[in-house]
Amino acid sequence: MNLFKTIITGLTCGVLVAGCGSQSSGDTAGEEVIIYSNADEEAVEVIQEVLDEAGFEGQYIFQSFGTGELGGRLLAEGKNIEADMVTMSSFYIESAQAKNPMFKALAFTANPQIATPNYYAPILSFTGAILLNTKEMEANNLPVPTSAKDLANPIYKNQISMVDPNGSSTGWLFVQDIAAEYGTDAEGQQIMNAIRENAGPNLELSGSGPLKKVMAGEVPIGFGLRHQAVANKAKGLPIDFVDPSEGNYTLTESVAVIDKGEKTNPKAMKMAELIVTKARPGLLEIYPNIVYDGETVAAENQIDNSKTYPEPLTAELLDEHRAFFHGE
Repeated sequence: MNLFKTIITGLTCGVLVAGCGSQSSGDTAGEEVIIYSNADEEAVEVIQEVLDEAGFEGQYIFQSFGTGELGGRLLAEGKNIEADMVTMSSFYIESAQAKNPMFKALAFTANPQIATPNYYAPILSFTGAILLNTKEMEANNLPVPTSAKDLANPIYKNQISMVDPNGSSTGWLFVQDIAAEYGTDAEGQQIMNAIRENAGPNLELSGSGPLKKVMAGEVPIGFGLRHQAVANKAKGLPIDFVDPSEGNYTLTESVAVIDKGEKTNPKAMKMAELIVTKARPGLLEIYPNIVYDGETVAAENQIDNSKTYPEPLTAELLDEHRAFFHGE
C-alpha cells in the first residue's frame, strides 16, 4: 500500500481518476464537480466507488496532488482555486480558511468525536509508531526502544530510519512526540539532533520509506504508520511495533467545499456528505483509527495512549517543526 503523505514534492500531479473534460471555475449545477485531493490511491478508490454507486459517475473530476502542493494552492489561490471540493489534511484546510475564508459551512451534520470547525468533516485518521524488524533486532543484539527519546541513544547509530517532515507528514507525527514532551528548546533540540544523526543515511522523504527499509532488513528500527506495522505483523512477518511512551499523535484528512457564492456547484455539498456518511466504513478499513462515535476497530488497532498536540496544528506550526527537526 502506498500510504505515505507527500508534503513537498511537486507533485503527483493532476492525475485524472474519474470523469473527463474541462471547465472554468464558477460552473454550476449540471457541470462536473472538480475534486482536488491529497488522498492515497486506496482512499481515492473508496471515495470514487461511493460516488459512482450514488449515481455521480461521470459527474466529477478527481485530481490528486501531493500534500505540500495542494496545501500551497489552497493558501495561495483561496476561493479562486479551480476545485469545487477538496479532501485534504485538516490542518491545511484550517490554515487556508484562516488566511482567506474560502470554505462553505457544511450543510449536513458530521459530529466527529473531536470537535471540528463547521466547514470541514474528517474522513480518515492515521497515527505513527516505532517499527521493528524482530529478526534484525535480535541479530544486532539491540534493546527494544520504549520511547521516542530512546532513539537518541548512540547504540542506535545507523540502525534507525526516520521520516524527514520536509517530505512527509508521517515525520511530523514523530516530531510532535519530541516537541510536546521535551520542548523545542535545548533539551528537545539535543534529543532531536541525536535522533536525526542516528538515522544518518536512512533519513527518508517518503512516509513509507522507513517501513520498506525495516521490512527489507536494511535497518532494525524505523518510525512509520502504525496500522501498516499491525497489518504486516498479522501476516506473520518479523515486524513488530512499539507505541512510544510519549504517546501516539494523529493527523486527519477532511472534506471541505469551496465557497464560490452563487456559482458554488450544489453537487459538491451532496458529494461531500456522501463521502462522510458512505465512504467512511471503507476508509476505516484502510485507516483503522476511530473518528466517529459508533466505529470499532480490532484490538491491535486500538491505541491506549493517544495524544493531541497542545497547539492547533497549522501549516505554520509544521514549518516551525520542520526547522526544529533539522536543528535550524
